[in-house]
Amino acid sequence: MAGHKIAILLHKQFEMWRPPVWFMERLRTEYPQVEVAYSSSKRSDDNALHGADILIGWSLPPEQLRAATNLRWIYSITAAIDQFLYPELAASGIAISNAGRVHGPVVAEHAIAMVLALAKHLPSAVRYQERRTWAMEAIWNEHPRPAEIRGATMTVIGLGSIGSEVAAMAAALKMRVIGVREHPERDADGAHEVMGYDALDDGIKRSDFVVLAAPLTLRTRNMIDSRRLNLFKPTAFLVNVSRGALVDETALVKALRDFRFAGAALDVFAEEPLPRRSPLWKMPQVLITPHTAFLTANVWERHYAAFTGNLKRYLAGQPLEGTIAKKAGY
Repeated sequence: MAGHKIAILLHKQFEMWRPPVWFMERLRTEYPQVEVAYSSSKRSDDNALHGADILIGWSLPPEQLRAATNLRWIYSITAAIDQFLYPELAASGIAISNAGRVHGPVVAEHAIAMVLALAKHLPSAVRYQERRTWAMEAIWNEHPRPAEIRGATMTVIGLGSIGSEVAAMAAALKMRVIGVREHPERDADGAHEVMGYDALDDGIKRSDFVVLAAPLTLRTRNMIDSRRLNLFKPTAFLVNVSRGALVDETALVKALRDFRFAGAALDVFAEEPLPRRSPLWKMPQVLITPHTAFLTANVWERHYAAFTGNLKRYLAGQPLEGTIAKKAGY
């Protein structure tokens, strides 16, 4: 079928955001009926977008949307799509599908790695290793002491492509999993019990680990605020692999300084890169990773499989899989 064009707008400064050469070459070889235009800088975005009905990218500012008059489908290389949901795009007829299936399993692995690192005091062990200190007794005397995760309770907030994988992995490790989702009547997706956001406080109170995997919406923005941080057990941990804006960072810093709860593992932040002035950097009970939960050596192979699976449907006039309900925000 002729007349289709894919605009690939991925020119962020970091290499992992840019598709490898083979990605475009394989598209052109396997789908010769589709024009593939890659923009390597903002200066060439308009040329790539001209006449394009498909976009591969991580965002589309309003001024570019106004120029993309033929656009019908956006494939977001991110799992989160809040960056697309400004009024003009949300009201348009453009379909948005995300990379939830690409990132879900690997981001979940990262979340579980963070849980294990916190429970086993691995950040402390690394700090002592750097000082060549045999710190068995010191680690034993830390609060809380090293813990077992078997039998511990985890609340996973958001049971989408990431949260459902986190829940299943935690359950496989013999943890008790509480899932929190917008529609608790839906499938449990790996959790032992499911509750709605109206019962979130109860889930937090019962948890040893609270994992954030929810989309960023009006309802979830700053959902972990000072009041909810006060609900955490003194021995509980917070893990965020979703969006930094789900957490009131000022309240988080204060709660950590006051030792209201045990600590946090954070892959995402309200401002990224995390500013050097942030007090989170020097807090010993905080584990920081620089938004790397999604990174694996074969991430672009996974993108290719997910995108082309839907491209075949699009070219055949069939419904796309994994499209976002723009009004709901996920």
